[in-house]
Amino acid sequence: MSLAQNRIRVAVALSGWLALAATLLPGASAVRWIPVLLFVCLGPGFALLYPQPDMLRPGARLEALALAAPLSMSLGALVSTCLFLVRGFSATAFLLALAAFTTLASAFPGLPLPAATRGAVERGRRR
Repeated sequence: MSLAQNRIRVAVALSGWLALAATLLPGASAVRWIPVLLFVCLGPGFALLYPQPDMLRPGARLEALALAAPLSMSLGALVSTCLFLVRGFSATAFLLALAAFTTLASAFPGLPLPAATRGAVERGRRR
């Protein structure tokens, strides 16, 4: 595993904890809601999709970006529904559950992408 892949994993894992820490800032400030919004919309999806075993070509990168948001929003809906059902929903509990999931998911390799299996994975360049 390369250093770049490890950096991606660490950045994705820390993004949830950064969003959770941002909730401690005063309410209604952009410094508070921007990291939270970006994390909830993209963080868990990126943890599931990145890093791929090989570097991805632009088509596969675009596919990963297009899948990250719906995956993240689906996981967010699932977590919030579970928290509502056990009558334990709060912003802190929601972000804590998503941050823990993202940290755990970023420890594993990304899910295979269809474009990557069709040959869009960039191999070592031949000269």
